[in-house]
Amino acid sequence: MINKIRSADQRRVTLLTGIGDRWRALTKWQQALGLAAFVAILYYLPLLGIPGLTWLRTDSIQGGNNWAGVLFVCAIYVLVAIGLNVVVGLAGLLDLGYIGFFAIGAYSVALFGSVNSPVVKWIQQEFNLPPTWAVTWAICLFIAIVLTMISGVLLGWPTLRLRGDYLAIVTLGFGEIIRIVARNATGLTNGPVGISAIPGPEGAPSPDNKVFGLIDAKPWYWLAITFVLIMVFLVRRLEHSRVGRAWLAVREDEDAAAVMGVYPFKFKLWAFAIGAALGGLSGFLFGSRNAFIDPTQFNANLSILFVAMVVVGGSGNMIGVSLGAVLLAYLPERFRDFADYRWLVFGLAMVLVMILRPQGLVPSRRRARELSDRAAEAEEVPARV
Repeated sequence: MINKIRSADQRRVTLLTGIGDRWRALTKWQQALGLAAFVAILYYLPLLGIPGLTWLRTDSIQGGNNWAGVLFVCAIYVLVAIGLNVVVGLAGLLDLGYIGFFAIGAYSVALFGSVNSPVVKWIQQEFNLPPTWAVTWAICLFIAIVLTMISGVLLGWPTLRLRGDYLAIVTLGFGEIIRIVARNATGLTNGPVGISAIPGPEGAPSPDNKVFGLIDAKPWYWLAITFVLIMVFLVRRLEHSRVGRAWLAVREDEDAAAVMGVYPFKFKLWAFAIGAALGGLSGFLFGSRNAFIDPTQFNANLSILFVAMVVVGGSGNMIGVSLGAVLLAYLPERFRDFADYRWLVFGLAMVLVMILRPQGLVPSRRRARELSDRAAEAEEVPARV
């Protein structure tokens, strides 16, 4: 039975490798045409009625078209997975407190998203910007990214000298600290009551909002998928740069990378800061769309789910982690009719994936080769004995 499963797994790996080879063999204009068609499909998805996929219940949070709402959640989770993949997949750092950056991004738009905010007013006067809601929202986006990057540096500076489980425990504590501070700082975050009427590009939720309202989630999905595509392009460029190669070297062997002239601490700090910025961006969009946040939305379970997206999809491969994020965001909503049993099925599915596909659904070629070599070595040892 195990041999049959392994042979089937090898056939799937061969199929995926063949698809990648065929894609790389295409000319540039053919690849550009294929990417344009794929992007067009992504933007058309909220309007596309696929039997079996769009059969979803009414959105329990905002109401209205839940298919577009679920697509928005998928886009947010893809953005989270891309940011966490920089930390876990590329730099090899186990971050279990990524929800902290997500929360900082959400609270940034909640606290600064007002035309009366002193910080926003100062920026508008300093750069002579019009006091419109769109400009205010854009300024809050900038503030969220800056705050999360600073948080990533402040967290990474004293902790990145740790490795493995010790780093995971420290980052998990960071996520819990952010949640506890948000719950207890009632004067700033309104405590357990939460913050409502969080503004979007058109201001606070109102019937006068023509595009970014609470009912129709399609504009929010289109906005989120635009950010996803921009971040995919930038992270891909970064991955194939000198910084990306340094991350891979640090992930494979930190001591060997240091001997070869790569300063591990600096590049790990870069990974933490960039990953934190993407987490803050996703939290910013989440808070703007929901128009309400409270500390219970940023618990450790969600942080573990973020890591599961990267591991299940395929650590180190942007396509893989995006697929993992979509599956882990969509499947619980698709099987919501099973009530609490859906989490049991969800957990069993994750266990099976880890047993049958430890490298992830769509792993990076480097990761797949590493695991296949280890499996071959494990099989050779009993034969030698």
